[in-house]
Amino acid sequence: MTLFTDFIFLTNEVEGFKQCRETRSESSTTAILCTAGHIDVYYHGEMLRINPNDLFVRVPNATELGPYEISPDFQFVMIAIPNTIFEGLMFDHMRVEPRWWQKLEYLKNHPIFPLNEISREFCHTYVHLLTLQLNDRLSDYRLQILQLIARSATMELLNYMDKVVSFSDMEISRQTVNSSDYTFHSFMHLLREHPHKREVQWYARELGITPKYLSEISKERSGRSASEWIADITVSELKQYLRNTTLPIREIAKVMEFPNASFFCQYTKKHTGMTPNHFRKQKLA
Repeated sequence: MTLFTDFIFLTNEVEGFKQCRETRSESSTTAILCTAGHIDVYYHGEMLRINPNDLFVRVPNATELGPYEISPDFQFVMIAIPNTIFEGLMFDHMRVEPRWWQKLEYLKNHPIFPLNEISREFCHTYVHLLTLQLNDRLSDYRLQILQLIARSATMELLNYMDKVVSFSDMEISRQTVNSSDYTFHSFMHLLREHPHKREVQWYARELGITPKYLSEISKERSGRSASEWIADITVSELKQYLRNTTLPIREIAKVMEFPNASFFCQYTKKHTGMTPNHFRKQKLA
């Protein structure tokens, strides 16, 4: 079984696994659930073995999957989604997940999770839901439902990490990470605490660095500039207001600290291609 759209790729076939690695490896976030046998894969300078009931997760900007060997009885389910989608899902959790960036960094260095029975059941349930929806090609809400399933699965992963990893013992400080990591983490924290500040200069001033240096660090650590991150959280929030509330445009502009409704409309048009009222009428966001 190999099913896919532009949004998601799902397979339990070795040929599908090879296809996904060859065509999507660099641009995809990948999760592999091993159900039988094993796979040895070269990752981060060492050969890792993924055993039955292990979940392997490769996140954006992590080491690429290298050479691999599979056992004759290897059985698995593999899901891949574009890095931009995964980053968006994780970024949306920023408001409710204070250790969002810390968990993402942890996943880069600790990609394998042995799952207990309940967690395995969750995984199989999400795979089943994705399979049903991928096969339902007549649904007008197919994309939205796939996104919601992926979002729920991401939240379940974050929840599971809280159960098996003590993040309270992993506080990021200048003593434990290099300066650029610390600066980027501090920028992420400021962005979470002050989402309505839309000037790179403001964040740079708070961090005591130049806007150019902040953008360089951001690009180096995440592949995105500081201004792109700021725009992402602003657009994500305005979409939530437009999609899920009936607040007048002027009220949304006020809540989000835009100078006026006109400026808010211009910003929305620039970043979504639609006016706020037009966006509200769309089925797809």
